[in-house]
Amino acid sequence: MNKLLFGLAIALLPLAAHAQFQIGVKGGINLSRLSFGNFVSTGTNTNGSPTVDVNGQTFRDNLSESLNSRTGTSFGIYTRFGKNLFIQPELLYTNLSGQFDVLRNGKPETVTIQTTSFDVPVLLGLKGGPLRIVAGPMASFRIDNNAGLSDALKQYTGGTLNDAWQKAYYGYQVGGGLDLGSLGLDVRYQGNLSDIAQINSASGSFGQRAKSWQITLAYKIF
Repeated sequence: MNKLLFGLAIALLPLAAHAQFQIGVKGGINLSRLSFGNFVSTGTNTNGSPTVDVNGQTFRDNLSESLNSRTGTSFGIYTRFGKNLFIQPELLYTNLSGQFDVLRNGKPETVTIQTTSFDVPVLLGLKGGPLRIVAGPMASFRIDNNAGLSDALKQYTGGTLNDAWQKAYYGYQVGGGLDLGSLGLDVRYQGNLSDIAQINSASGSFGQRAKSWQITLAYKIF
């Protein structure tokens, strides 16, 4: 990770000679919440036409959702092109976590899951004085996750979690920030436009998305 960030910084050094360009490092926390979609059942009616029915009982019997916000981390490098109106690409190493209850043999069991990824937001920003607002799309590339989700949901898929957990998923960030000299503070909301996990089986389908608040401190190198 350090070599990757260092290599990116070196590659961008020649751009520093141009006006209205800056590069820096940043890091902070994520208050993440993984949200679970409903189970649905599919089939055919007496005429042979496809049908889709909500199977709420399957959801209640097998997965009792009680997901809380959990703290993760995010750190990496950013660049900014422009002054009052700017574009800000970033490369971040991000950890998201969540906790929920499953029912196994009628007994509740708490499962903690974690996933790590490289996040690449490309943000459009508007700045006035020390204040700025940003918004834009983001791509996330999964690196790893723990076995908690795989164990909890193995009854819903005949394959592995890697078959269901998306290697890349897409979202957005929107928020604001404050610049004071070489220091910066950002508060952003991050949502997903696609499921980070999708399981389809004979018993139904299962979708999972991540939502989080991100609070980071940045230091402008130049």
